[in-house]
Amino acid sequence: MKIAIFHNFMDNIGGAEKVTLILAKKLNADIYTTNIDKEKIKKMGFSELLPKVFSIGKVPINAPLRQQLTLWRFRNLNLKKKYDFYIISGDWAMSACVAHHPNLWYVYSPIREIYDLYEYTRKNTVRWFGKWIFDLWANYNRYLNKKYLKSADKIVCISKTTQKRIKKYLKKYAKVIYPPIDTEKFKFNKFGDFWLSVNRLIAHKRVDMQIKAFSKLPKEKLVIVGSYEQSKHFKKYAKYCEKIKPKNVEILNWVSDEKLKELYSNCKGFITTSYQEDFGLTPLEAMASGKPVIAPNEAGYKETVINNKTGILIEDIDTEKLIKAIKQLNKNPEKYKSACQKQARKFDVKVFIKKIKKQLK
Repeated sequence: MKIAIFHNFMDNIGGAEKVTLILAKKLNADIYTTNIDKEKIKKMGFSELLPKVFSIGKVPINAPLRQQLTLWRFRNLNLKKKYDFYIISGDWAMSACVAHHPNLWYVYSPIREIYDLYEYTRKNTVRWFGKWIFDLWANYNRYLNKKYLKSADKIVCISKTTQKRIKKYLKKYAKVIYPPIDTEKFKFNKFGDFWLSVNRLIAHKRVDMQIKAFSKLPKEKLVIVGSYEQSKHFKKYAKYCEKIKPKNVEILNWVSDEKLKELYSNCKGFITTSYQEDFGLTPLEAMASGKPVIAPNEAGYKETVINNKTGILIEDIDTEKLIKAIKQLNKNPEKYKSACQKQARKFDVKVFIKKIKKQLK
Protein backbone atom coordinates (compact mmCIF):
# COMPACT_ATOMS: atom_id res chain seq x y z
CA MET A 1 0.00 0.00 0.00
CA LYS A 2 1.38 3.40 -1.03
CA ILE A 3 0.78 5.98 1.70
CA ALA A 4 1.16 9.77 1.77
CA ILE A 5 1.30 11.78 4.99
CA PHE A 6 0.35 15.46 5.03
CA HIS A 7 1.89 17.65 7.75
CA ASN A 8 1.76 21.45 8.17
CA PHE A 9 5.43 22.39 8.52
CA MET A 10 8.70 20.52 8.97
CA ASP A 11 10.98 23.45 9.82
CA ASN A 12 10.79 23.17 13.62
CA ILE A 13 10.82 19.61 14.91
CA GLY A 14 8.63 19.10 17.96
CA GLY A 15 6.44 16.26 19.20
CA ALA A 16 3.97 16.28 16.29
CA GLU A 17 6.79 16.31 13.76
CA LYS A 18 8.48 13.36 15.49
CA VAL A 19 5.24 11.38 15.28
CA THR A 20 4.94 12.20 11.57
CA LEU A 21 8.51 11.06 10.93
CA ILE A 22 7.97 7.83 12.88
CA LEU A 23 4.78 7.15 10.89
CA ALA A 24 6.63 7.69 7.62
CA LYS A 25 9.49 5.44 8.67
CA LYS A 26 7.36 2.55 9.90
CA LEU A 27 4.78 2.72 7.08
CA ASN A 28 7.31 3.48 4.32
CA ALA A 29 5.28 6.57 3.49
CA ASP A 30 6.05 9.87 1.77
CA ILE A 31 5.62 13.17 3.63
CA TYR A 32 4.17 16.29 2.00
CA THR A 33 4.62 19.55 3.86
CA THR A 34 5.44 23.25 3.32
CA ASN A 35 8.66 24.56 4.87
CA ILE A 36 11.41 21.98 5.47
CA ASP A 37 14.56 22.13 7.59
CA LYS A 38 16.52 19.13 6.32
CA GLU A 39 19.35 19.64 8.79
CA LYS A 40 17.01 19.36 11.78
CA ILE A 41 15.34 16.25 10.36
CA LYS A 42 18.80 14.75 9.95
CA LYS A 43 19.86 15.67 13.49
CA MET A 44 16.71 14.09 14.90
CA GLY A 45 17.86 10.77 13.48
CA PHE A 46 15.67 10.56 10.37
CA SER A 47 18.21 11.25 7.61
CA GLU A 48 17.03 8.18 5.65
CA LEU A 49 13.64 9.89 5.22
CA LEU A 50 14.97 13.04 3.53
CA PRO A 51 14.37 11.69 -0.03
CA LYS A 52 10.75 11.02 0.98
CA VAL A 53 9.95 14.50 2.36
CA PHE A 54 8.50 16.87 -0.26
CA SER A 55 7.53 20.53 -0.09
CA ILE A 56 4.30 21.67 -1.75
CA GLY A 57 5.53 25.26 -1.54
CA LYS A 58 6.97 27.53 1.12
CA VAL A 59 4.86 29.66 3.45
CA PRO A 60 5.71 32.80 5.49
CA ILE A 61 7.18 32.49 8.98
CA ASN A 62 4.62 34.76 10.70
CA ALA A 63 0.99 34.15 11.62
CA PRO A 64 -1.67 34.37 10.31
CA LEU A 65 -0.38 34.17 6.71
CA ARG A 66 1.71 31.12 7.63
CA GLN A 67 -1.35 29.11 8.64
CA GLN A 68 -3.70 30.48 6.00
CA LEU A 69 -1.40 29.82 3.08
CA THR A 70 -0.70 26.31 4.43
CA LEU A 71 -4.43 25.60 4.52
CA TRP A 72 -4.78 26.93 0.95
CA ARG A 73 -1.81 24.92 -0.39
CA PHE A 74 -3.15 21.64 1.01
CA ARG A 75 -6.65 22.41 -0.24
CA ASN A 76 -5.29 22.83 -3.77
CA LEU A 77 -2.98 19.82 -3.64
CA ASN A 78 -3.91 16.95 -5.96
CA LEU A 79 -2.19 13.61 -5.41
CA LYS A 80 -5.31 11.45 -5.55
CA LYS A 81 -4.01 9.10 -8.24
CA LYS A 82 -0.55 8.60 -6.76
CA TYR A 83 -1.35 6.89 -3.45
CA ASP A 84 -3.64 4.25 -1.97
CA PHE A 85 -4.16 5.94 1.39
CA TYR A 86 -3.67 9.38 2.96
CA ILE A 87 -2.89 10.31 6.56
CA ILE A 88 -3.43 13.92 7.63
CA SER A 89 -1.04 14.51 10.52
CA GLY A 90 -1.67 18.07 11.58
CA ASP A 91 -4.38 20.68 11.90
CA TRP A 92 -3.68 23.13 9.05
CA ALA A 93 -3.11 20.30 6.57
CA MET A 94 -6.58 18.82 7.06
CA SER A 95 -7.99 20.72 4.05
CA ALA A 96 -6.29 17.99 1.98
CA CYS A 97 -9.12 15.68 3.14
CA VAL A 98 -11.39 17.12 0.45
CA ALA A 99 -9.50 15.76 -2.55
CA HIS A 100 -7.79 12.70 -1.09
CA HIS A 101 -9.61 9.48 -0.20
CA PRO A 102 -9.50 7.16 1.66
CA ASN A 103 -8.03 9.25 4.44
CA LEU A 104 -7.41 9.25 8.16
CA TRP A 105 -7.03 12.48 10.15
CA TYR A 106 -4.69 11.95 13.12
CA VAL A 107 -5.65 14.86 15.39
CA TYR A 108 -3.18 16.38 17.85
CA SER A 109 -5.87 18.91 18.75
CA PRO A 110 -8.56 20.91 17.00
CA ILE A 111 -6.76 24.14 15.99
CA ARG A 112 -5.96 25.48 19.43
CA GLU A 113 -5.80 29.20 18.66
CA ILE A 114 -9.38 29.18 17.33
CA TYR A 115 -10.87 26.74 19.84
CA ASP A 116 -9.62 25.93 23.36
CA LEU A 117 -6.79 28.52 23.36
CA TYR A 118 -8.82 31.21 21.61
CA GLU A 119 -9.29 33.42 24.69
CA TYR A 120 -5.73 32.73 25.92
CA THR A 121 -4.23 33.66 22.52
CA ARG A 122 -6.44 36.74 22.21
CA LYS A 123 -5.40 37.96 25.66
CA ASN A 124 -1.69 37.09 25.65
CA THR A 125 -0.55 37.25 22.02
CA VAL A 126 -2.80 39.60 20.04
CA ARG A 127 -2.26 43.35 20.46
CA TRP A 128 -5.25 45.49 21.42
CA PHE A 129 -5.65 47.08 17.99
CA GLY A 130 -5.67 43.70 16.24
CA LYS A 131 -8.24 41.89 18.37
CA TRP A 132 -11.17 42.51 15.99
CA ILE A 133 -9.10 41.19 13.06
CA PHE A 134 -8.18 38.12 15.11
CA ASP A 135 -11.87 37.54 15.89
CA LEU A 136 -12.78 37.63 12.19
CA TRP A 137 -9.88 35.34 11.33
CA ALA A 138 -10.85 32.83 14.03
CA ASN A 139 -14.51 32.76 12.98
CA TYR A 140 -13.60 32.30 9.31
CA ASN A 141 -11.27 29.41 10.08
CA ARG A 142 -13.80 27.72 12.32
CA TYR A 143 -16.17 27.76 9.34
CA LEU A 144 -13.50 26.31 7.00
CA ASN A 145 -12.38 23.74 9.57
CA LYS A 146 -15.90 22.35 9.99
CA LYS A 147 -16.50 22.44 6.25
CA TYR A 148 -13.37 20.40 5.46
CA LEU A 149 -14.09 18.06 8.37
CA LYS A 150 -17.02 16.61 6.39
CA SER A 151 -14.44 15.05 4.03
CA ALA A 152 -12.52 13.20 6.76
CA ASP A 153 -13.19 9.47 6.34
CA LYS A 154 -11.87 8.44 9.75
CA ILE A 155 -10.77 10.47 12.77
CA VAL A 156 -8.20 9.25 15.28
CA CYS A 157 -6.71 11.43 18.01
CA ILE A 158 -3.73 11.43 20.37
CA SER A 159 -5.41 11.52 23.80
CA LYS A 160 -8.63 11.53 25.78
CA THR A 161 -8.05 15.26 26.25
CA THR A 162 -8.08 15.80 22.49
CA GLN A 163 -11.03 13.40 22.17
CA LYS A 164 -13.07 15.64 24.49
CA ARG A 165 -12.11 18.76 22.51
CA ILE A 166 -13.17 17.12 19.24
CA LYS A 167 -16.52 16.23 20.76
CA LYS A 168 -16.95 19.72 22.25
CA TYR A 169 -15.88 21.86 19.30
CA LEU A 170 -16.39 19.64 16.25
CA LYS A 171 -19.25 17.40 17.47
CA LYS A 172 -17.41 14.28 16.28
CA TYR A 173 -16.21 11.05 17.86
CA ALA A 174 -12.54 10.11 17.52
CA LYS A 175 -10.78 6.93 18.57
CA VAL A 176 -7.73 7.44 20.82
CA ILE A 177 -4.35 6.05 19.74
CA TYR A 178 -1.58 7.46 21.90
CA PRO A 179 1.54 8.82 20.12
CA PRO A 180 4.69 6.71 20.23
CA ILE A 181 8.13 6.81 21.73
CA ASP A 182 10.88 4.37 20.80
CA THR A 183 11.62 3.23 24.35
CA GLU A 184 14.63 1.13 23.31
CA LYS A 185 16.51 4.27 22.33
CA PHE A 186 16.23 5.91 25.76
CA LYS A 187 18.64 4.85 28.49
CA PHE A 188 19.21 5.61 32.15
CA ASN A 189 22.74 6.66 33.08
CA LYS A 190 22.57 8.52 36.39
CA PHE A 191 20.69 11.06 38.47
CA GLY A 192 22.86 14.05 37.70
CA ASP A 193 23.07 17.56 39.10
CA PHE A 194 20.54 19.28 36.80
CA TRP A 195 16.84 19.29 36.00
CA LEU A 196 15.66 19.13 32.40
CA SER A 197 12.86 20.87 30.48
CA VAL A 198 12.12 20.30 26.78
CA ASN A 199 9.54 22.45 24.99
CA ARG A 200 8.91 25.05 22.33
CA LEU A 201 9.49 28.56 23.63
CA ILE A 202 5.96 29.92 23.36
CA ALA A 203 3.78 31.60 25.99
CA HIS A 204 1.33 28.78 26.75
CA LYS A 205 4.22 26.44 27.61
CA ARG A 206 4.80 28.73 30.64
CA VAL A 207 8.59 28.24 30.58
CA ASP A 208 8.96 31.57 32.40
CA MET A 209 7.31 29.89 35.42
CA GLN A 210 10.16 27.36 35.49
CA ILE A 211 12.77 30.10 35.21
CA LYS A 212 11.19 32.10 38.06
CA ALA A 213 11.12 28.99 40.25
CA PHE A 214 14.82 28.31 39.74
CA SER A 215 15.69 31.95 40.42
CA LYS A 216 14.55 31.09 43.98
CA LEU A 217 16.51 27.82 43.99
CA PRO A 218 20.12 29.00 43.45
CA LYS A 219 21.61 25.62 44.46
CA GLU A 220 19.63 23.78 41.77
CA LYS A 221 20.34 23.87 38.03
CA LEU A 222 17.87 23.81 35.12
CA VAL A 223 18.68 23.05 31.48
CA ILE A 224 15.94 24.13 29.06
CA VAL A 225 15.94 22.74 25.53
CA GLY A 226 13.74 25.39 23.98
CA SER A 227 13.37 25.39 20.23
CA TYR A 228 11.29 28.12 18.63
CA GLU A 229 10.09 29.20 15.23
CA GLN A 230 11.33 32.40 13.63
CA SER A 231 7.98 34.20 13.79
CA LYS A 232 7.65 37.39 15.84
CA HIS A 233 5.73 36.02 18.84
CA PHE A 234 8.11 33.04 19.19
CA LYS A 235 11.14 35.34 19.10
CA LYS A 236 9.53 37.76 21.55
CA TYR A 237 8.90 35.06 24.14
CA ALA A 238 12.35 33.49 23.64
CA LYS A 239 13.94 36.92 24.20
CA TYR A 240 11.89 37.40 27.37
CA CYS A 241 13.01 34.02 28.74
CA GLU A 242 16.66 34.86 28.05
CA LYS A 243 16.22 38.20 29.78
CA ILE A 244 14.80 36.84 33.05
CA LYS A 245 16.88 33.68 33.44
CA PRO A 246 19.35 33.52 36.35
CA LYS A 247 22.84 32.02 36.19
CA ASN A 248 21.65 28.56 37.23
CA VAL A 249 19.35 28.27 34.19
CA GLU A 250 20.76 27.39 30.77
CA ILE A 251 18.69 27.64 27.58
CA LEU A 252 19.75 25.53 24.60
CA ASN A 253 17.91 26.56 21.46
CA TRP A 254 18.46 23.37 19.51
CA VAL A 255 20.15 20.04 20.19
CA SER A 256 20.54 16.87 18.16
CA ASP A 257 18.60 13.71 19.00
CA GLU A 258 21.81 12.16 20.35
CA LYS A 259 22.44 15.13 22.66
CA LEU A 260 18.81 15.19 23.82
CA LYS A 261 18.92 11.52 24.82
CA GLU A 262 22.17 12.19 26.69
CA LEU A 263 20.48 15.00 28.64
CA TYR A 264 17.53 12.74 29.49
CA SER A 265 19.85 9.96 30.66
CA ASN A 266 21.85 12.23 32.97
CA CYS A 267 19.29 14.66 34.40
CA LYS A 268 17.92 14.52 37.96
CA GLY A 269 14.30 14.85 36.85
CA PHE A 270 12.04 16.42 34.25
CA ILE A 271 9.87 19.54 34.48
CA THR A 272 7.04 20.61 32.18
CA THR A 273 4.46 23.37 32.70
CA SER A 274 2.49 23.61 29.45
CA TYR A 275 -1.06 24.93 29.75
CA GLN A 276 -3.72 22.28 29.00
CA GLU A 277 -1.26 20.12 27.02
CA ASP A 278 -2.84 17.88 24.36
CA PHE A 279 -0.71 14.91 25.38
CA GLY A 280 3.00 15.63 25.78
CA LEU A 281 5.67 13.26 24.43
CA THR A 282 8.55 14.73 26.42
CA PRO A 283 7.41 13.44 29.85
CA LEU A 284 7.30 9.93 28.36
CA GLU A 285 10.79 10.35 26.90
CA ALA A 286 11.99 11.34 30.38
CA MET A 287 10.23 8.37 31.98
CA ALA A 288 11.71 6.01 29.38
CA SER A 289 15.06 7.31 30.65
CA GLY A 290 14.05 6.42 34.22
CA LYS A 291 13.47 10.03 35.30
CA PRO A 292 10.50 11.31 37.33
CA VAL A 293 8.31 14.11 35.98
CA ILE A 294 6.85 17.25 37.54
CA ALA A 295 3.83 18.51 35.58
CA PRO A 296 0.48 20.32 35.99
CA ASN A 297 -2.40 18.09 37.08
CA GLU A 298 -4.39 18.81 33.94
CA ALA A 299 -5.23 17.63 30.42
CA GLY A 300 -2.84 15.20 28.69
CA TYR A 301 -0.39 14.97 31.60
CA LYS A 302 -3.04 13.10 33.64
CA GLU A 303 -2.97 10.38 30.98
CA THR A 304 0.77 9.74 31.16
CA VAL A 305 2.14 10.78 34.58
CA ILE A 306 1.01 8.72 37.58
CA ASN A 307 0.98 11.02 40.60
CA ASN A 308 3.45 10.04 43.36
CA LYS A 309 4.53 7.00 41.32
CA THR A 310 6.19 8.32 38.13
CA GLY A 311 6.39 11.90 39.33
CA ILE A 312 4.33 14.71 40.84
CA LEU A 313 1.22 16.30 39.35
CA ILE A 314 0.57 19.82 40.67
CA GLU A 315 -2.97 21.14 41.11
CA ASP A 316 -3.37 24.78 39.91
CA ILE A 317 0.34 25.04 39.28
CA ASP A 318 2.25 28.23 40.08
CA THR A 319 5.85 29.14 40.90
CA GLU A 320 5.64 28.39 44.62
CA LYS A 321 3.95 25.00 44.11
CA LEU A 322 6.57 24.13 41.49
CA ILE A 323 9.37 24.95 43.98
CA LYS A 324 7.70 22.74 46.61
CA ALA A 325 7.45 19.82 44.15
CA ILE A 326 11.12 20.18 43.14
CA LYS A 327 12.19 20.05 46.80
CA GLN A 328 9.98 17.02 47.43
CA LEU A 329 11.21 15.05 44.42
CA ASN A 330 14.79 16.07 45.14
CA LYS A 331 14.79 13.96 48.34
CA ASN A 332 14.72 10.63 46.53
CA PRO A 333 14.37 10.67 42.70
CA GLU A 334 15.67 7.08 42.53
CA LYS A 335 12.46 5.58 43.90
CA TYR A 336 10.56 6.56 40.73
CA LYS A 337 12.91 4.92 38.23
CA SER A 338 11.34 1.47 37.77
CA ALA A 339 7.74 2.74 37.62
CA CYS A 340 8.74 5.42 35.10
CA GLN A 341 10.29 2.95 32.67
CA LYS A 342 7.37 0.54 33.03
CA GLN A 343 4.86 3.32 32.30
CA ALA A 344 6.81 4.51 29.23
CA ARG A 345 6.75 1.03 27.67
CA LYS A 346 2.95 1.24 27.42
CA PHE A 347 3.45 3.93 24.76
CA ASP A 348 6.13 2.16 22.73
CA VAL A 349 6.25 2.63 18.96
CA LYS A 350 5.43 -1.05 18.36
CA VAL A 351 2.09 -0.64 20.16
CA PHE A 352 1.35 2.54 18.19
CA ILE A 353 2.10 1.15 14.72
CA LYS A 354 0.06 -2.00 15.37
CA LYS A 355 -2.99 0.10 16.23
CA ILE A 356 -2.50 2.48 13.28
CA LYS A 357 -2.19 -0.39 10.81
CA LYS A 358 -5.45 -1.78 12.14
CA GLN A 359 -7.13 1.54 11.32
CA LEU A 360 -5.67 1.59 7.81
CA LYS A 361 -7.28 -1.78 7.07
